[in-house]
Amino acid sequence: MRRRLFLMGLPGLVGCNSGRKPRLNVINYSDYIAKDTVANFEREFGVEVRYSAVIEASEETIARTISGNSGWDVVFPENRLVFPMRELGLLARLDHARLPNLRNLAPRFQRPAWDTDLDWSAPYLWSCCGILAQDGLAIEGWADLFRSDLRGKVTMLDEPSEVFGACLKMLGYSINTDSPDELRRAQRLAIDQKKVLRAYLNTEVRDQVAAGDVQACQLWAGSSQLTIDGAPKLRFHHPKEGFSLYCDCVAILAESRRTELAHEFINYLYRADVAAAITQASRASTPNAAAIAHLPAEFRALSTLFPGEAILARGEWFQTSNAATQRLRDRLWTEVKSA
Repeated sequence: MRRRLFLMGLPGLVGCNSGRKPRLNVINYSDYIAKDTVANFEREFGVEVRYSAVIEASEETIARTISGNSGWDVVFPENRLVFPMRELGLLARLDHARLPNLRNLAPRFQRPAWDTDLDWSAPYLWSCCGILAQDGLAIEGWADLFRSDLRGKVTMLDEPSEVFGACLKMLGYSINTDSPDELRRAQRLAIDQKKVLRAYLNTEVRDQVAAGDVQACQLWAGSSQLTIDGAPKLRFHHPKEGFSLYCDCVAILAESRRTELAHEFINYLYRADVAAAITQASRASTPNAAAIAHLPAEFRALSTLFPGEAILARGEWFQTSNAATQRLRDRLWTEVKSA
């Protein structure tokens, strides 16, 4: 049976007499898919996808879906959010029988610590956080973003986990520490940095650093490579003290009434050629081992995205904080911003 015709007959996807195509609602981060991914899926499967790329910070994923009546079907939570979203009853269990293309995942992503059996999510794209800086600027690590000669020319992400992560690494601690003392030391370091800090900015800093108004900024590798593509004078640095690793996953919301179509969409994303196009467009690293062969050699040579095992060994995956630690982190971050 042709898959397209099979889909049209799936229960719950479309009314018998509506004459309308089945529709899937997908919410994702900006710049996180190839331009033709959705259109190609719609054409091949005879469906309509309402695709919204409005997420800018990971916590927005929970904020936009916690009601349980958001209207979305497929979401892309960061790995550290998979467990709390599951505990809140927001995620549907994945049916692996409907996801044969998950076999394309690299071995390290087939049993990740945050979801060892891929019951609730699947790794979609992964990256790290580092420093994007002007070429010729001596940068080795996070400590360089505290230098007095860069006063007013440095930005940090408007993400507490990343700011605290950088400070914790400078102090020799884990980015996932639950020690109140270590977190308060990191907070003091973050407050002290405000003497030289220009602002806390996320992807909106890209234009400023490309124009030279910002000399160095804390930024994710994928966003950094997108910026470097248009401003080759910039360089990305993996901090010597260590850095965060994160994986954005794809999941189906428990509220979805279109789980069959949602599984088809996710399985489609794991086709080798589709995944290769997505990683090239997003400039984030793919966990899809089969996709690597479809990538041009010059893309595989980008050290920003493929730094090698020795550098990656300095990275640390984000983990979910317990409730008490998260409350403390939230309070400390509020105090940093208001200091």
